[in-house]
Amino acid sequence: MKILVINAGSSSLKYQFMESEGGEVFAKGLCERIGIDGRLTHKVPGRDDVKADIAMPTHGEAIQAVLDILVDPAKGVIASTDEIAAVGHRVLHGGMEFTASCLVDDKCIAAIEKCIPLGPLHNPANLTGIRACQKVMPTTPQVAVFDTAFHMTMPPKAYIYPIPYEYYEKDDVRRYGFHGTSHRYVSARAIDMLGNPEHSRVICCHLGNGSSLSAVVDGKCVDTSMGLGPLAGFLMGTRAGDIDATILEYLMGRYGYDIKEMNNILNKKSGVLGISGVSSDFRDLDEAAANGNERARLALDKFIYEVKKFIGAYSTAMGGVDAIVFTAGIGENSCDLRADICSGLEYMGVKMDEEKNKVRGKETDVSAADSKVKIFVIPTNEELMIAKDTEEIVKAL
Repeated sequence: MKILVINAGSSSLKYQFMESEGGEVFAKGLCERIGIDGRLTHKVPGRDDVKADIAMPTHGEAIQAVLDILVDPAKGVIASTDEIAAVGHRVLHGGMEFTASCLVDDKCIAAIEKCIPLGPLHNPANLTGIRACQKVMPTTPQVAVFDTAFHMTMPPKAYIYPIPYEYYEKDDVRRYGFHGTSHRYVSARAIDMLGNPEHSRVICCHLGNGSSLSAVVDGKCVDTSMGLGPLAGFLMGTRAGDIDATILEYLMGRYGYDIKEMNNILNKKSGVLGISGVSSDFRDLDEAAANGNERARLALDKFIYEVKKFIGAYSTAMGGVDAIVFTAGIGENSCDLRADICSGLEYMGVKMDEEKNKVRGKETDVSAADSKVKIFVIPTNEELMIAKDTEEIVKAL
């Protein structure tokens, strides 16, 4: 089934047009600067990229620009938009409303709106993308796929916060977790690579500018590092991760910050950027550290240390671990970071093969022959998961 996968941001829109069964990508691209001036980058395998400035006052014009280029006789890949069987949308926060993907209807939209306070930066943009597609493609089925859904199998002891229980009962305050579509894909691939055992314990390390870990037992998430929002867990590119809440009160009192400014500091000015003062890009940090920048080295060491702590904690929570998976931009491409994270985990039976680990962006078993725990590099494919969910739901109509 030919599926158009949409990931809408506040001023951008990523898309992939693909075959849900085999995963073939016919075309993909990015609409950016929506509401400003508009720019489209369109990529078709085997052809030169197309870059064009197109007026995109709203997401509706962006969707129309995508449809126009998909059917363009010279640049497109289909003769008619009728060949688009359905549209799959990434939605950040499903709250407690969604434990799985669902067909977009009035009830679904109302539930996504209800979750806006939980995902204030992302859910409105995701909704904008859905409504734009509905307007431009009124008869094409739409499916919502939620970042939080995979983590809804966590037991209460993992998702509850130690604050007055009434906030959970009345306000849905709990751990939700994110990157769920990625964690679902790579954990399933890891289980396949383990030979589909009856019992499996997998730790997924989704390491990018935004990072999270998950503990997966028999294909179901039992814990994850992000929380009510994507700020929680360990430090990331610009996010602080878990910190002592006293820091907020202290800095707000000392400098007169309001909660909006404090939140901006924690989300946009912290993480490895905040420690290093150099960059949120790990490639820049590697270069700076190699040139003797001690703060860049400290930022990298802190990141490695925190990931190791989560791996150890999740191994304990699951009663052991059968596989550790590295995925996303850093996890898939940084050989040195993978090696540094695994170094010191030999007590757990983790042993990496240095030669096998010299791989970037390719599905590979990089564990040593005598390692008791498998170490996998698995490029994530969230779009394929969205496409497959969309196909399954549409076929059931």
